[in-house]
Amino acid sequence: MLQRILRPQGALRAISSLAKKPSSAGLPRFQTRGLHRVPQLRHGEHFRQHGVPDLLSPEGFDFAWTQYQTLMVDKLNLLTQDTIDADATPGELLIKYSKRPEMASLFNYASMAHNNHFFFNCLSRSSVRIPDEFVKEIEESCSSVESLKQDFLAAANAMFGPGFVWLAKNLDRQGLLQIVCTYNAGSPYPAAHSRRQPVDMNTHNPDAPVSYQYAGAMGSHSPHTRDLAPGAIDIQPILCVNTWQHVWLMDYGIAGKEEYLERWWDRIDWEHVYENFKEAPAAKMARSPPMRQSLSML
Repeated sequence: MLQRILRPQGALRAISSLAKKPSSAGLPRFQTRGLHRVPQLRHGEHFRQHGVPDLLSPEGFDFAWTQYQTLMVDKLNLLTQDTIDADATPGELLIKYSKRPEMASLFNYASMAHNNHFFFNCLSRSSVRIPDEFVKEIEESCSSVESLKQDFLAAANAMFGPGFVWLAKNLDRQGLLQIVCTYNAGSPYPAAHSRRQPVDMNTHNPDAPVSYQYAGAMGSHSPHTRDLAPGAIDIQPILCVNTWQHVWLMDYGIAGKEEYLERWWDRIDWEHVYENFKEAPAAKMARSPPMRQSLSML
């Protein structure tokens, strides 16, 4: 059995047969009167019945979305019940409490609820062709779609620990696309830059300047308050992949993260991602293709 768990899983549900998994119907719920609810996904009913085709089995989807998102929502209701935050959205909560260390628990549940919803809402039931207009945007930033795929999946596969990898529109750099990693429940939004958690603390050089938020760096008496926060770049996320183990472990096994990422790329709803790109604010500086103008700004 151990050998079966350790070897790469080529077929969905290969690992799920080892043990019976709990159904979301039997998931205990906290007794609260909160207003937070599990949001409806665009393809939610299809995913509930069939899973995400060629990506997650129905059981895997139930575990990673229905059960997990329900837990996040129940925790938010428990923490905000009978407060002014009872009807605030997860996005509003993560921004509001990103700089409040004593409210870290509320931030974590709100940010995870938001990030997980963002991930699942960018999935499709079938392969979706990238719109031609968006292909041009990708080529301008990354030279080619294949180059973006290789860089994105390499970043996600290299993450040693749970988190999210984001494709974002950088409003400070002429609207070019950028890959951003956040660990645990970290958020990519500029307003939540204090909790972006953008690096692996196990490998990062602590002497490098402005690379991550030091412990205790939030607050008026911190010795590091003058450091530029790591998420201070002005970006708008348009796509993300969830690298938390609970999303892919059931269907792919311990060694199956790389296969999960490859399959995820083929289930991205690129039409929805392009809509996110167009809905993002305009870049602060227009692009300047001519080399002479670019050099004059150096």
